Amino acid sequence: MAELHDLTALEQGALIRSGEISPVELTEHYLERAARLPQEYVDGAFVHRDPDAARRRAREVAAVGPVGDGASPLAGVPTAIKDLNLTRGVPTAFGSPAFAGYVPDVSDSVALAIEDAGLVSLGKTSTPEFGSPCYTEPEGRPPAVTPWDTTRMAGGSSGGAASAVAAGLVPVAQGSDGGGSIRIPASCCGLVGLKPTRGRISGFPVYGDPVGLAVSGPIARTVADAAALLDVLAGRRAGDPAWAPDPTGTFLSAAGREPGRLRIARFDRPVIADVEVHPEVQQAYDDASRLLASLGHVIEDVQVPLPPEAVAVFETCWAVLTALSTVPLEPAQREQIRPLTRWLGERGEAVSGPEFGLAIGAMRRYAADALVALAPYDIVLTPTLAAPPLPVGALRDDDDPAADFEAQKRFTPWTSAWNVTGMPAISLPLHQTSDGLPVGVMLAARPAEEELLISLAAQVEAAAPWKDRHPPLW
Repeated sequence: MAELHDLTALEQGALIRSGEISPVELTEHYLERAARLPQEYVDGAFVHRDPDAARRRAREVAAVGPVGDGASPLAGVPTAIKDLNLTRGVPTAFGSPAFAGYVPDVSDSVALAIEDAGLVSLGKTSTPEFGSPCYTEPEGRPPAVTPWDTTRMAGGSSGGAASAVAAGLVPVAQGSDGGGSIRIPASCCGLVGLKPTRGRISGFPVYGDPVGLAVSGPIARTVADAAALLDVLAGRRAGDPAWAPDPTGTFLSAAGREPGRLRIARFDRPVIADVEVHPEVQQAYDDASRLLASLGHVIEDVQVPLPPEAVAVFETCWAVLTALSTVPLEPAQREQIRPLTRWLGERGEAVSGPEFGLAIGAMRRYAADALVALAPYDIVLTPTLAAPPLPVGALRDDDDPAADFEAQKRFTPWTSAWNVTGMPAISLPLHQTSDGLPVGVMLAARPAEEELLISLAAQVEAAAPWKDRHPPLW
């Protein structure tokens, strides 16, 4: 007999709506599960847990009673919020000892949307310092690891969220993605990770990314669960500097529609680093190409749409964004940040205002050229990562932050391209290595075309299901 955590998030929500279980019972199930799993794993996934607060929240949701047709199908379902997101009254350290003990007095749009939809947050998920690295190894805490092999990384920067979902600690969770931070851990943990289009989800109230690289999005076990959480998170606020057009319906309904016959571009040449692609990654990419062709889609090889010169421009913007996190720190706080953060921040501080403005302009021109080149295609297929999940510590190099940064680029040579263009992109867990490690493949769509992307992803999932593929820790 299946246990509650074996069910999808939508199936759990349906049980709540039918009255077969209550939000309180479901929350208690996940709290008990967290107590049973290895605590080092749980502590690597979560940086803050408050079971009593979760129980209180579950009772509040249960007290509302039956929900109407317009309510989220995820109402009453447990989830978690990334440590980069402001949560009123709940500790938020941004993955850094420099903010230990900080408790915001406001919640951001993501936390508010999750609360408004009636989900029950079980706590804050782990992230590396300020969400910068593509691995999740915050100071003074266990690393976030993949449940497929707990000696290997969960990826980053939404590593805690992916680690929690992949082990059945929550059925679905929110992440954020400025260079791949949703899709990287989704690939490492065998999950669906969706980066929405630029402007799809509000950055209220911080609006801390003037470049436009970062956006929040869902991490889930199925495409439909991810689409349902995107429905929760999506939406604009009055002060947003940019926004995506409203979808034609719900994103969840898109998961039930046939995508039609699509023209799909593909390339496997790395974009931001000269690296040899792992054979298992190549196999995943080739198998995905054959699967898409078997579904009736037209597959065409294309050139990499971004030139090598775009890499230095992206790095300039990335360094300045890191500096924006470190410049306001007091001297005592700056002493606590990681060598990689300090190196990137100092690199960003050395960029003048005009240089930064020119870099943003150049990046937007590179993005425009890529969007024009890809406009004839409905979807773009690439690998997600250059290798299966690596051992914990394989990328981190505190003695040589520059080498650390280059190693990250070699591991993630495709994901940041779609942050530059603003296109929605999704990593799907289509492949496993011979020793059972997950390998994702990535699909991207034109800006604001998440509905088509979700429809195709759901079609792929139906043709090659992965929902009941569980890691040893399950």
